[in-house]
Amino acid sequence: MSKQEFLARLRKGLSGLPRENIEERLAFYSEMIDDQMEDGLSEEEAVSAVGSVDEIVTQAVAETPLAKIAKERIKSKRRPSAGEIVLLVLGSPIWLPLLIAAFAVLLSLYISLWAVIVSLWAVFASLAAGSIYGVLTCVIFAVSGNAAKGIAMLAAGFVCAGLSIFAFYGCKAVTKGFLLLTKKTAIGIKNCFVKREEA
Repeated sequence: MSKQEFLARLRKGLSGLPRENIEERLAFYSEMIDDQMEDGLSEEEAVSAVGSVDEIVTQAVAETPLAKIAKERIKSKRRPSAGEIVLLVLGSPIWLPLLIAAFAVLLSLYISLWAVIVSLWAVFASLAAGSIYGVLTCVIFAVSGNAAKGIAMLAAGFVCAGLSIFAFYGCKAVTKGFLLLTKKTAIGIKNCFVKREEA
């Protein structure tokens, strides 16, 4: 692909973003391709070294705040007619409470998922504390001459330690997965605004 084709595809992919962001990205990648060509690569090799247009667009959308995308979308739209404004105002007793309720439900689901993650970490902390407690009580029982109870507490401490290791990796994976889901959801919402702008 030539440099001009690459930049044209990039401009089309970024069309829902604010204009200054588009121009800034186009200038950056144009200069990057020129630098690659000065280093001895052909035009096609320089373009392929930059990366794919889809990856660049995804990264640009992820880095642009949703407020900027929404502002650009509102700024570039036509002004609503008087009839549309009247319908919005008259329909607000219906659509506004529904919108608030939908937002409240989504927010409560998000908070509930975080509560589950916090609970999982609390289980991990309890198991880790139980393992320390088991080892300490083993020492206390051993000093007081009650070896059987000391061995039982040491075994319980080792079981808690083993379970806490499994719990740690499980909690870490769940937390990382939920953060990734949150990021992908935010990017998906931004893409909805960008795609609607392109259409």
